[in-house]
Amino acid sequence: MARKSNKNEAEVRPIIVKKIIADDHAGHHGGAWKVAYADFVTAMMAFFLLLWLLGATNDKERKGIADYFKPTILSEPTDNSNGGVGFLKGDTLAVDQDLPTHAKLSPDGPKLIAKNPDTLAQAKEIIKQHDQQRFDQLRKMLEEHMQKDPALAKLKQSVRLVETREGLRIDLVDQSDFAMFTLGTETMVPPARKLIAEVARVIKDVPNMIIVRGHTDALPYASGRNVNNWTLSADRADATRQALIAGGVNVDRFDRIEGLADREPYVPDNRMDPRNRRMSIILSWLNNDSGRDQPITSNEGRSDPTPHETKAAATLNTQSQNKATK
Repeated sequence: MARKSNKNEAEVRPIIVKKIIADDHAGHHGGAWKVAYADFVTAMMAFFLLLWLLGATNDKERKGIADYFKPTILSEPTDNSNGGVGFLKGDTLAVDQDLPTHAKLSPDGPKLIAKNPDTLAQAKEIIKQHDQQRFDQLRKMLEEHMQKDPALAKLKQSVRLVETREGLRIDLVDQSDFAMFTLGTETMVPPARKLIAEVARVIKDVPNMIIVRGHTDALPYASGRNVNNWTLSADRADATRQALIAGGVNVDRFDRIEGLADREPYVPDNRMDPRNRRMSIILSWLNNDSGRDQPITSNEGRSDPTPHETKAAATLNTQSQNKATK
């Protein structure tokens, strides 16, 4: 006989087991996405920093800065190995060594700090130091070449080199017994053409831009002529430019051609002095943001034309004034 259920007895409920299979894409992923995002943000920051640097410098500055940051490869030191070539030549460093704060440079190269400059001002100073050493080398080369040629050695007193706010200025100065151009014209005499060819030979391979300025004395033209000292100085400056190009200087390196007439005399006390007639060839600083061309260093010890007017020069000036013509 079937057993009657007791209403007071608790009803037994069945046990149900629910199996859940987790999705592979569900749940917490960890911090890997943060690493990728950080890399992306860093790359974008570097990109915009590069754009800012490109906008803050000109072509000359970028070219000059690039010359000093050539990549080098560090390796284990050997007896015959070194850390670079040219003026960067030095001892090779092993990869596990601490890098020095300054590099040892050879005497023939620019004495530049090896640490990368973190400001544009430091980079400009490095470029200027390199320019100064290049100018010193050009000065020595020009003097040596002139000493080797007897014809050019006679013109030593007509060549003056001085560093100015604009760069290295090479003055080719007339004397009482030497004139670069025939009187009153832009026709260059053969000795002057040979001298400028020697200057071109020395400066043709340097990257500095060139400014050519023509100067005259204060002797006026005869009345009735359509020329004056302004046009004469400009024409002579252009004739000098053409002579430099014929000597191998790239035509794209010329920045300005100027004729200043007698406004900047070499001998202010005597504007008729023949030394006031001169050509100035200026090699600009690679980082040239300075003002007007004025000497920045003492001229003592530099090759300079005769400091005082000679008796022959005074006689020549008197004769020229009597003629009142170029």
